[in-house]
Amino acid sequence: MEKAMRQKITMQSIKQTGLYFIKWLVLGSSVGALAGLASAVFLTSLNWATETRMAHSWLLYLLPVAGAIISFFYFKFGKNADKGNNLVIEQANGAIEEAIPLRMIPLVLMGTLATHLFGGSAGREGTAVQMGGALANQVAKWFKLVKNERSILLICGISAGFSSVFGTPLAGTLFGAEVLVIGLMRRDALFPSFVAAFVGNLVTLSFGIQHHSYAIGIIPELSVLLLLKVLVATILFGLTGLLFSRLVHFFKKTYQSLFKNPMLKSFVGGLVIILFTFMVGNQKYAGLSLELIDQAFAGVSGAFDFIWKLLFTALTLGAGFQGGEVTPLFDIGATLGSSLAHLMTLPPAFMAALGFIGVFAAATNTPIACFIMGIELFGSEGAVFLFISCLISYLCSGHLSIYSAQQIGMPKNQLFKQ
Repeated sequence: MEKAMRQKITMQSIKQTGLYFIKWLVLGSSVGALAGLASAVFLTSLNWATETRMAHSWLLYLLPVAGAIISFFYFKFGKNADKGNNLVIEQANGAIEEAIPLRMIPLVLMGTLATHLFGGSAGREGTAVQMGGALANQVAKWFKLVKNERSILLICGISAGFSSVFGTPLAGTLFGAEVLVIGLMRRDALFPSFVAAFVGNLVTLSFGIQHHSYAIGIIPELSVLLLLKVLVATILFGLTGLLFSRLVHFFKKTYQSLFKNPMLKSFVGGLVIILFTFMVGNQKYAGLSLELIDQAFAGVSGAFDFIWKLLFTALTLGAGFQGGEVTPLFDIGATLGSSLAHLMTLPPAFMAALGFIGVFAAATNTPIACFIMGIELFGSEGAVFLFISCLISYLCSGHLSIYSAQQIGMPKNQLFKQ
């Protein structure tokens, strides 16, 4: 009797597990395919916008007008879409259900392309995450999912968007599950998120999209002196990530308090960016600035490139222009790491790689996802140093994040309880 009962329970368990896998393979793949397609369109368009801007530097003078037009469309048609990434994070965290409108997709897509075309400093992950979240929300409606299942599917959208835009499916999986709450991870979303991230990346690659690659180069031999140098550098990475988050929030509040009209706010913000561009004498900090990362890994970046890129990005996003923060964080971290390498007599590419993921981990509070991203981008040979960079940077950055909707699940330590 007991044996028959155990067999029955085992069969039920196998059946339930099988249904679980089938269900989330279908749902995760659906979100991944849609997000991957959206990212392919976005990245192709973004390459065009970048190449056009670099070929016609005069487009910068239209940035104030472009900013005003972006803000007009968000003001007129956006409604809650102007909350951007924070809307997706709030809903993935199970907040009172609020619509993630499909109009978010064309708004953020066109807004980001305009920002890059006319010389604003911004990234791309925000656009991919918002498109992925909006598409995931639509899939949840189609399948009439309950609240918790919708939350998991929104995490899938975040993961698929992140993975497909950077070509890092493992980091994308963990980013979606880790970014919602500091100190906690949605383990129930790991399998669905992996499916979405994996499929999303495959779909984007199938369109011939090529992602930037970097080489960490020579990894120094482990020693006490090297560990001390890395420790100092990673503390600085953490503080830089904190500074970036604070500046973005500061400029957003400042612009909002000075200019109640969002169109005027973005117009003036565009003028400020033009003024700072004249100050530096070039447009190297416009757009994604991927050349800054290349220079950092080659050891030829400017000593203050990280400061300028940080300032330009904070001013751009603070004024209401669209785009993400993550690629600028890569720029900032890599150039800072390369500058520190010269002071510490360490290989520039090695330090650029540590800064690349360290500043990112600090500003997003996602150390595990950033560590895995480091492995995917740079290989496992320097895994110990990559982990140290993510961990220490994360611990030194407080609880402020570039995502204001991010919740605190567990304080990092006694110094950061709020």
